Amino acid sequence: KKVKQVTKSWAHLNEQKPIWMRKPEDVSDAEYASFYKALSNDWEEHLAVKHFSVEGQLEFRAVLFFPKRAPFDMFEGANKKKHNSIKLYVRRVFIMDNCEDL
Repeated sequence: KKVKQVTKSWAHLNEQKPIWMRKPEDVSDAEYASFYKALSNDWEEHLAVKHFSVEGQLEFRAVLFFPKRAPFDMFEGANKKKHNSIKLYVRRVFIMDNCEDL
């Protein structure tokens, strides 16, 4: 009697660490630019970037991008809710997209 044996193999598709988990000196300007464009849907590159980590009672790593131009709806009235685009990750797992408390 023949027995059919099924084996499954798994392969990592993305072995690269997230950009905010790497050291700032290991990230190139081109990587920052492509990450900013993918994240913000902006056609221009960013004006400046601040990549830092904080250690103490709280420990976190962050990458802040400053756009070249102000948003076109920056001075619209308070009746429209602002979206801050700050994304919250805990232990490399996406938790929340628009955190009201930040």
